[in-house]
Amino acid sequence: MNKSFDFQNRMENLSYAIGYYRKKKGLSQEQLAEAIGLSRQHVASIEAPGMDRGLSLDTLFKIATVLEIEPYLLLKFKLEV
Repeated sequence: MNKSFDFQNRMENLSYAIGYYRKKKGLSQEQLAEAIGLSRQHVASIEAPGMDRGLSLDTLFKIATVLEIEPYLLLKFKLEV
């Protein structure tokens, strides 16, 4: 069974998910960045579709904690277009 893994699509969905849940929580990129110990520019690059900057599990867990959601919600998010 040969299933391909679309890394770029998954990373784009992850970036949209972070932005979606951040806005739903009422936080700016700057507020999220401060809460997780990163610069606003770093958070902006994480949220940018087509980002070429990956993020660590540590960062993913910190983001989920601040957003008060389970990390899997960020990973399973799919943009509906």
